[in-house]
Amino acid sequence: MAVKSKEPLAGKELLAKVKENDGLTKRELAKECGYYTVGKEGQTRVNLADFYDALLAAKGIQLEPEKAADGRGREASYTLTVHKNGQIVIGAAYTQEMGLKTGDEFKIKLGYKHIRLVKLDAEGNEEQS
Repeated sequence: MAVKSKEPLAGKELLAKVKENDGLTKRELAKECGYYTVGKEGQTRVNLADFYDALLAAKGIQLEPEKAADGRGREASYTLTVHKNGQIVIGAAYTQEMGLKTGDEFKIKLGYKHIRLVKLDAEGNEEQS
């Protein structure tokens, strides 16, 4: 049975601790912020998933969409499929969640195994986020 050693940090305290310890590795940082357990035999297990979730929550980022008030409709799955014609379609649920409007333009940046969309401003320059 694992035992928590101290209460993990959250919110502003978590962000401050992360900022002041920016030289540490991810695992060291998670442990420093209290996201670890100590097992029966003294081994330490760092819980990176909870640490990342707490960081996102502290920054105000919600990964789990809120359910519709009426309970109807599908939930966004945050996965896409390439169609037979090679196209990818991004559904309205995602564009609404991001607050996008008709006519918004993006620049497509291709990575090794990812596609990134960078929003362009009215003059065609990349917006700073």
